[in-house]
Amino acid sequence: MRAASDVGGTFTDLVYYDYDEKTGKSGPVKIAKADTTPPNFEQGVMNAIHKMDLNPEDMTFFAHGSTVIINALTERKGVKTALITTRGFRDVLEIARGNRPDLFNFNFRKPVPFVDRYLRLELDERVNYKGEIERPVELSPLQAQLEYLKSEGVEAIAISFLHAYVNPDNENIVVREIKKLWPEVSVLASSEISREWREYERTNTTVLSAYVHPIAKKYIESLERKLASEGFTGHPYMMQSNGGIATVESAKNNPITMVESGPASGIFAAAYLGKMIDEKNLVVLDIGGTTAKCALIEEGDVKVTTEYYIEKDTKSPGYPIQTPVSEIVEIGNGGGSIAWTDKGGKLHVGPQSAGAMPGPAAYGKGGTKPTTTDSNLILGRIDKNCFVGGEVEPDMDAVHQAFAQIMTDLDVSLEEAARGVVRIANANMTNALRLVSTNKGYDPRDFALIAFGGGGAMHAVALAEELKVPKVIVPVNSSVFSAWGMLLTDLRRDYIQTHLTMVADQNAAEIAEVFQSLKNKAAIDYNQDGVEQDQQIIFEHLADLRYAGQEHTVKVSIPVNDQGQVDIIQAIASFHDAYEKRYTYRLDAAVQLVNFHLIAKVEVPKPEIVKKQVTGRSLSETILHERHVDFDQHGVHNTVVYDGLKLEPGMVFTGPAIIQEPSATLVISPGHTANVDAYGNYIIHLNFAEKGA
Repeated sequence: MRAASDVGGTFTDLVYYDYDEKTGKSGPVKIAKADTTPPNFEQGVMNAIHKMDLNPEDMTFFAHGSTVIINALTERKGVKTALITTRGFRDVLEIARGNRPDLFNFNFRKPVPFVDRYLRLELDERVNYKGEIERPVELSPLQAQLEYLKSEGVEAIAISFLHAYVNPDNENIVVREIKKLWPEVSVLASSEISREWREYERTNTTVLSAYVHPIAKKYIESLERKLASEGFTGHPYMMQSNGGIATVESAKNNPITMVESGPASGIFAAAYLGKMIDEKNLVVLDIGGTTAKCALIEEGDVKVTTEYYIEKDTKSPGYPIQTPVSEIVEIGNGGGSIAWTDKGGKLHVGPQSAGAMPGPAAYGKGGTKPTTTDSNLILGRIDKNCFVGGEVEPDMDAVHQAFAQIMTDLDVSLEEAARGVVRIANANMTNALRLVSTNKGYDPRDFALIAFGGGGAMHAVALAEELKVPKVIVPVNSSVFSAWGMLLTDLRRDYIQTHLTMVADQNAAEIAEVFQSLKNKAAIDYNQDGVEQDQQIIFEHLADLRYAGQEHTVKVSIPVNDQGQVDIIQAIASFHDAYEKRYTYRLDAAVQLVNFHLIAKVEVPKPEIVKKQVTGRSLSETILHERHVDFDQHGVHNTVVYDGLKLEPGMVFTGPAIIQEPSATLVISPGHTANVDAYGNYIIHLNFAEKGA
């Protein structure tokens, strides 16, 4: 059995299937959902396994993604962390960057560093920008510094020296000495976390990784113990933000790579499915209980960046994290997002969430605040008689009480309040979708919208209407799509090295040599991970390029043949095209390579995506019932509700309609046409002509 679990803010998803290693044949994919169990998230995973009466002893592969890292950062639940840096640079975290989004706010304050100044210490050392050691590190003050940090209750230490991305020798010396003098403390060096330049970003990334290091280590080891105690004999793999899985040892050594582990698997699953159904240009929407995540896939390619931030918004520059992350925009809008009114009487939705406990008011677990899920229930979009797959009877009295304050503040009816909540939630998600599409030069009309997560199907068609996207795709098992994506994910490591060189024929050999050195490092790392020598490592060559004299870069693919030779002419042409697409112009100027980026992947077996069986039943046999549904601007309609589990390939119908599954509900507005493809995915073609668009 091969299995994967994804821990979300509200639910923990489990996906599994049987796999015959001799024949390579796989059985049907099965799913389960259980409540997320903070702070012991691993218990939710075990609950999902027990819910399906699975025996971990039968598992030969287990992949896991979770929100533990991002939650620890955003909720400030990491450990007390110190920073040791080059003498004279202890305030890099405080100085940060001069740019700020809220330009004319004279009360602007920079984000508070994760390490207070009294815990930022210095050692005398210097490596220059060429990687030459001008001053070896002076270790004599270190013992006294460690005694001081012990007395302050520090549990983790980040080491970040100037230009260590070129030469890490001084950092390595300090790490070895700390481990000798204080073996119990967590210690991470910047050169182990990032080999990319930019002092503030690299230092902050190292600090954040150290801040969550003991938390991640404890969590992963607890998950390992629980699985092992029930018979699992292997080692779990951890989902990373770059869209690949890694061994538990690799994840524990650099936990910041898991900062967006759950969403990344869903995005790569969307790309995988898109290639199968010939939809390579996709706007991706993942709506969970707590957040909504958006991304863009062009020609089957998922964008990966190291310019990632947490807590960045219109008023705050946030905190940079210099690790490979799928280009995701994440907002605090999900099924559990709480609706509230401010002092001026304006209605808001999120970012606060009811979470797993107490959850939305309808769950009857003590929730007293109105949420998006409660609103969809009031509007008839969610079936009161099949709430949470029929496992829960919604507490409608609690829902009415939760909306009482908003109804009073806005002087509206219950239905009007619910309609307003959904409308604002949709507006928030539309803005997020624009950030990954129109704001980056892409026209949403050239893409299909693929929606998943527990709430993806609920809101997808309304969002597509707003963006004029012509087609919506809701995949099979959409509510656990991210967990399913982990079963499609290969082992992956990203190697990024800052090394400035001009992209020119005379430097082709140098460029090839740097890529080869990164390949050698990948081979060593995979060997240490226990990957067999006969397993082929697949390499992708990328680089961050810019026009000479400019500051920032554009990432492009670098053509490298089987002999390791670089096609310089094609690389320059690709850069010009990518730059013009992003910035609308190109220059007649020399091109400079800033960062080498090598992706090293090892393929793992994947489940077969089987076509859905056709029994010949009629469409009328799939109808559950009819009920009145509020479609907001389209009005209230008596709506046919279809059983999604009975719908078969080739079936076609027109909205208003609802497709209902145990863990997902697809809302189809009037006038749009839906059909089921060969694999059981729902395809909705939007008819804008009838709507006067």
